[in-house]
Amino acid sequence: MKRVVGNIVVVVVLAAVAVAVAGASTRSSRAPELSLRWSAPTPADGATYAVATGDHLALRLAAAPGTQIQARGLPRGGALVSTPTGVVLNWTPTAAAVGPHPVVITARKPSTNSYAAPRTLFLYGVRPTVLEGTPAAAQTTLLGEPGVSRWAYVVRSAAARSAPKGWARVVTRLSPDTLDATPNLVLLLESKTDAIGRTWYHVRLPIRPNNSTGWVLGGALSATHIVKTYLVVDRKLLVATLYRGARPIFRTRVGVGHSYWPTPRGDFYVREVLTGFHDPMYGPVAFGTSARSGVLTDWNGGGGVIGIHGTDRPQILPGYVSHGCIRMPNGAVLRLHRLMGLGTPVAIR
Repeated sequence: MKRVVGNIVVVVVLAAVAVAVAGASTRSSRAPELSLRWSAPTPADGATYAVATGDHLALRLAAAPGTQIQARGLPRGGALVSTPTGVVLNWTPTAAAVGPHPVVITARKPSTNSYAAPRTLFLYGVRPTVLEGTPAAAQTTLLGEPGVSRWAYVVRSAAARSAPKGWARVVTRLSPDTLDATPNLVLLLESKTDAIGRTWYHVRLPIRPNNSTGWVLGGALSATHIVKTYLVVDRKLLVATLYRGARPIFRTRVGVGHSYWPTPRGDFYVREVLTGFHDPMYGPVAFGTSARSGVLTDWNGGGGVIGIHGTDRPQILPGYVSHGCIRMPNGAVLRLHRLMGLGTPVAIR
């Protein structure tokens, strides 16, 4: 049975009731155990690296003897390589990999359900310094930098195009309001000035297919806002971590979508914050993200917005218990509300 709070996916999962009755004793059989430890010289959680295109980065990773190390979210040009002295994460960013890339590394004992707590490494591909005298129309300015992201409200209806050109294909049209009647906003990736002096912004779009982007004329957007937080959700280990700069400041175990109602993977952002619910199923706060369900496409105009919210059944967490939303204990979502603002990038890995 489904309910709708605004336009965010709100689902009463009958199967979850049965899971709750079974009790927390079944939780360990469903959820990975975070009982292993990382070893030196593995970088600290939240370590950040800015690498110019064409340069090379090599990071050594190590955990308890006999563990298998994996990386999720590796950008183009990146790879994990096993060497006689351990595992090395190699990355040589190309022009297509410019921008932020949160990479989640995990370590697991083979044939067990035991893992090390996930660590996120923030890799930033940066362009070489622009030579003096380069025409403005040939320059693209990256708007995300280590520890800082930028976003803006949509202040008037506008077309998002496939390129910073007035005749480029229209990807979608943006409205100043969301379907929940909250102010619409977009995450800014980069900017470019065209041949006649207009500023275009490359933005993330809250549409299907997930991870879509487009170019919007600056006149349709508000002044730029800065946010210094970054939320990373690990679907495999069922952990959500909020970073401020290079420092993890919040972590909780979570519930994510069933395999047949999966939480989408990709790079998104916090688009709205809804409070004042009277249904305890969703806790006191719900964050609407730019992510959309790829399965639930037939309700409320096909919105399928993936939310981050609380739950009145904390005993089912952590687990694969939702129709795609990310659930966490009510106390955790209240704390997250105090720490995480609008426009925060959300990496789901």
